[in-house]
Amino acid sequence: MSVTTENDIDDDTNDANTKDDDTKDDDTKDDADDAEKDGADSDDVLAKPGAGENDIHTDTDTVAPGRSWRRRVAVGALAVLFVGALAASGFLGWQLWQERQVARAGEEAQAAAVAYAQILTSIDSAKVDENFNQVLDGATGEFKDMYSQSSMQLRQLLVDNKASARGVVVDSAVQSASKDKVVVLLFVDQSVTNTAVPDPRIDRSRVKMTMEDIDGRWRASKVELP
Repeated sequence: MSVTTENDIDDDTNDANTKDDDTKDDDTKDDADDAEKDGADSDDVLAKPGAGENDIHTDTDTVAPGRSWRRRVAVGALAVLFVGALAASGFLGWQLWQERQVARAGEEAQAAAVAYAQILTSIDSAKVDENFNQVLDGATGEFKDMYSQSSMQLRQLLVDNKASARGVVVDSAVQSASKDKVVVLLFVDQSVTNTAVPDPRIDRSRVKMTMEDIDGRWRASKVELP
């Protein structure tokens, strides 16, 4: 049977402490190695300027084309709308100009028809040739041809009966109009005298007159008594 002495206990204690110190030294060394490795990894990352940037650039490159495409579509849509607005405004402007041209033609033709109706319904047997020349000067087309053909017979009838007449337009209106042709309705009061009827007699006539723009002047191409 062996007896453990105090010296033996001290030796064991010293051995245990030595082992603990060795273990701590090993752990410290391992931690240092790990830290050095981590530092090396960090240095590798820092040593590569492009590290990490590729991912960012990739994301940007992925998003940018989508935004660019949407921007192009938006710009194209705005351009189409702008061109459409210009075309619409141009058409409306042209249409308004056309309407004004027609309205102006109607006014001018109506005024010319009123003046011509008074020439046509006024006559003096003492100035037959002068009256006929005025009528032919304001006529054109079908009506001018018809009046020219019947003027000689009408002239003799007026002279023989010493007839005279005076016409007054009491009302008028444009029935239809275009830039170069206008139809005008007129109500004319005509005072007539001749050898058979010495006292003036008032006749009211409804006249439909077609006026045409010939070389910048409105002339009667057709005269009807509807």
